Amino acid sequence: MPKGEKKKMKRRLTGAYVSSVISISLVLLLIGVASALILNAGRVSNYFKENIQISLLCATPVTEAQAAACAARIDSLPFVRSTEMIGKAQGEKELKEMLGEDFLSVFETAPIPVSINVGLRADYVHADSLARIIPILQAFPEIEEVESRQSLVEDLTRNLSGISLVLGIFIALLLFISFILIGNTVRLSLFARRFTIHTMRLVGATRGFIRRPFVRAAVVQGLVSALLSCAVLAGALLLVRRSFPQIYAVFSTGVLAAVAAIVLVCGVLICVVATYFTVNKLALASEDSLYY
Repeated sequence: MPKGEKKKMKRRLTGAYVSSVISISLVLLLIGVASALILNAGRVSNYFKENIQISLLCATPVTEAQAAACAARIDSLPFVRSTEMIGKAQGEKELKEMLGEDFLSVFETAPIPVSINVGLRADYVHADSLARIIPILQAFPEIEEVESRQSLVEDLTRNLSGISLVLGIFIALLLFISFILIGNTVRLSLFARRFTIHTMRLVGATRGFIRRPFVRAAVVQGLVSALLSCAVLAGALLLVRRSFPQIYAVFSTGVLAAVAAIVLVCGVLICVVATYFTVNKLALASEDSLYY
């Protein structure tokens, strides 16, 4: 083969390899996102549940010191995640922000009672659990009224269940498509070298000998693609951390490490399996079939 043709062939193979790595990296990126959603589904659900608070309105004679002591007793209950005592001044400030400065001027005395916001643990944010929790909170002598927001809890539970089902189906389809796309990308890359495989077979090379260099190359290709995908995911997480710290807090270090491991394993495994079967098929193919 002339030197110019060799250079042209080398550039063509290099271009095919780079485009294959980029294509596989993009698909692995989808696998990484899907894995993150699956592994963090429970934490995301808990995040929304724990952000729902029950408002406890104290009786009018209750002072802020008495309300703070009551909040401390409530905080020790097993189903309570956090408590926050809202004094009259803070309550008036929040109401002014919501309704305007002139709203409170129609009252001779401030109508805002001392209140306690209670955040429940995620396991207790259910309609059945609230039905048992509300009487316990109402039993405190300082508490006059409990705003349980039970309808909001029921809507949240129902919506999270529906979203989880739709998301599960979507992720399953996404993973299935991802595996097919990576397999097809590897097959197309190997098909460009079908005549090399056929020549190796003609000189007496066994299928194991033919497969070995291609499988090693597939491992490297899978690792490079997976590392590229992990780098993009890490960049995206840094952007989320900077712009949306509350969303970033949902992700734990263990989950992020598991996502990276899944991407690496999927990248190498799919590339190796697709290469193994494709090389076997091309090694057994007749010369005439290589042209079609």
